[in-house]
Amino acid sequence: PPPTDQSPPLLLLAKPGGSSSLGRRVTGTLYGHRRGHVTFSVQYGPRSDPVLLLDLAMSTATLVKEMASGLVRIALECEKRHRSGTKLFQEPKWTMYCNGRKCGAAVSRGGACTESDWRVLNTVSRVTVGAGVIPTAKSIDDVGRFERVVGSRDSEAFYMMNPDKNGGPELSIFLLRI
Repeated sequence: PPPTDQSPPLLLLAKPGGSSSLGRRVTGTLYGHRRGHVTFSVQYGPRSDPVLLLDLAMSTATLVKEMASGLVRIALECEKRHRSGTKLFQEPKWTMYCNGRKCGAAVSRGGACTESDWRVLNTVSRVTVGAGVIPTAKSIDDVGRFERVVGSRDSEAFYMMNPDKNGGPELSIFLLRI
């Protein structure tokens, strides 16, 4: 659903630390209006079309509270359907858990971006790492990335690493088809 207020979107981006042997690096963006829900976008590059666009079952305010704890684990589960050819990113509906608590249903929009989504993704395409309110007319350098680990055709994980490279991931998102 479209946001109900006109406040600037909140964004969370990351550039991973550590070994590149963990998997392919992708651009991951979590964003949402202050009083709205969070959207998770995965792109192979900062200017490419999203390969995954999920509306999460969590408000932006709730995600910010969870992030304050220092560690956030989001698990998204979907059921295997009888059609065996469906790619993981093409699954339409997910059950969402955050730090072990069930949050509700997350819904995929495929890669279909609205004009508002593109405005956010283009604005943050040069950000290295950060969390905060999108600047209205400010350019920031570099590219935000997540580490992507493909476990199988039924599981993938995305790890946002601490920017100071001390410790492990501070945000992890798991996709699992069961």
